[in-house]
Amino acid sequence: MTLCACALMTLGVSAQTALIAESEPIATTMQLSLQEAIDLALSENPTIKVADLEIERYDYVRKETMGNLYPTLSVGGVYTCAVVKSEISKGLSFGADNTIAATADVGLPLVMPAIWRSIKMTKVQMENAVEQARASRIDLVNAVKKAYYNILLAEQSLAVLRSSEEMVGKTVDQTRVQYEHGLASEYNLLTAEVQLSNLQPSIIQTANSIDIAKRLLKMYLSLPENVDIALVGTLDDFRDAILNGNEELTTDISGNSQLRQLDIQAELLAQNLKLTQTSRMPTLVAFGQFSYSGNDMQRPDFSAMMGGGAAGGATGGAGATGGATGNAGTAESVKNSFYWQHPISVGLQLSIPIFSGFKNTNKVKQVRNQIRQLDIQREYLAKSTDVQVRSAINNLLTAREKMFANEKTVAQAQKAYDISNTRYKAGAGTILELNSSELSLTQAKLNYSQAIYDYLSAKADYDQMIGKEE
Repeated sequence: MTLCACALMTLGVSAQTALIAESEPIATTMQLSLQEAIDLALSENPTIKVADLEIERYDYVRKETMGNLYPTLSVGGVYTCAVVKSEISKGLSFGADNTIAATADVGLPLVMPAIWRSIKMTKVQMENAVEQARASRIDLVNAVKKAYYNILLAEQSLAVLRSSEEMVGKTVDQTRVQYEHGLASEYNLLTAEVQLSNLQPSIIQTANSIDIAKRLLKMYLSLPENVDIALVGTLDDFRDAILNGNEELTTDISGNSQLRQLDIQAELLAQNLKLTQTSRMPTLVAFGQFSYSGNDMQRPDFSAMMGGGAAGGATGGAGATGGATGNAGTAESVKNSFYWQHPISVGLQLSIPIFSGFKNTNKVKQVRNQIRQLDIQREYLAKSTDVQVRSAINNLLTAREKMFANEKTVAQAQKAYDISNTRYKAGAGTILELNSSELSLTQAKLNYSQAIYDYLSAKADYDQMIGKEE
């Protein structure tokens, strides 16, 4: 019994553990290079998917507009049952008890200027949707690059702070030993400990910024929360490419997506102006109609009516006998049969606009007003973009020079720290001198990492402004 109870308890614990494992997603780590991150974002980000669907939608709009040039065919049917019919005399009525009708209508546009112009307009709308999708890709690549570089900057800054913490920690340990042996004052020990404590907030803040930056990048890549990402490489890996880069920096802004979208919008307004002007043009449509109908309407037999009336007059003259005979002849002259007919007609319908209350004239003026507004916006945006591109180039060159200068500064600060540390160990230097050199070294390393990030960020903005695609 005891063995059975233990076995049951073991099975229960195993089952509970399995349920917990199923309810809690297993965290996985994904190694990502910059290009892999960009490719994943371009394939999985909802913004890109929506832009591609918008292109597909305008393709359907184009096909729908072209459908207006195709022939149209419609059929219909009607059944009517007369409950009460109108009568003009006893035994003689108009209308049918039952009526059945089937119709077919065919239309074929021959001259439709508005439709022709609308088809050309949908082609321009398709170009606009393609350019908007291109702009979405360029903006997403820029956002992914900056998020990627931001993570690298935070990780490298954290490594610098950790290294500084380790150096200050060694100084604290060394100073404590000297203090315990009476070789250092309590002031030196407190100063070293305070410097170590001052590093903790920066380390915590930098670690939190890494987590936030990774969440942002995962959002761009559409990755689930249980997937952790580890970036390949460091900011220092871009050093050689930046300092030795010979890429030509151009001020050509013809590829700027915003400017290209304004150019396409100008073309759309031009097509819209022509479309508005087509409302003054005639239209010609061919049509055809076929109907097949039948009813059981009672129709008088006029030959029988005439014969019955003559007989009645001959027999009874103007008396009652003649009148009765005449009425009998009228009733007998009505026939009851189902009658079918199938008329067919074809024709042309011409419509020529003459006057529409100046509506078309005012529509044309509205579109021309929009064209003038767009021209002003385009000119201003071109000047603004040119200034931004030149500013980005200056930022690139400045960041490159800062990298070169900070690289030398790091080497000098490292040498100064080594000298001050040696002097402090030998008892020839002070704790203030050592702290100052350590702070200078840490700041020089952080400035160097920041200079690399500034260059990469400025380069991402430059590529976005000139419309460079990955």
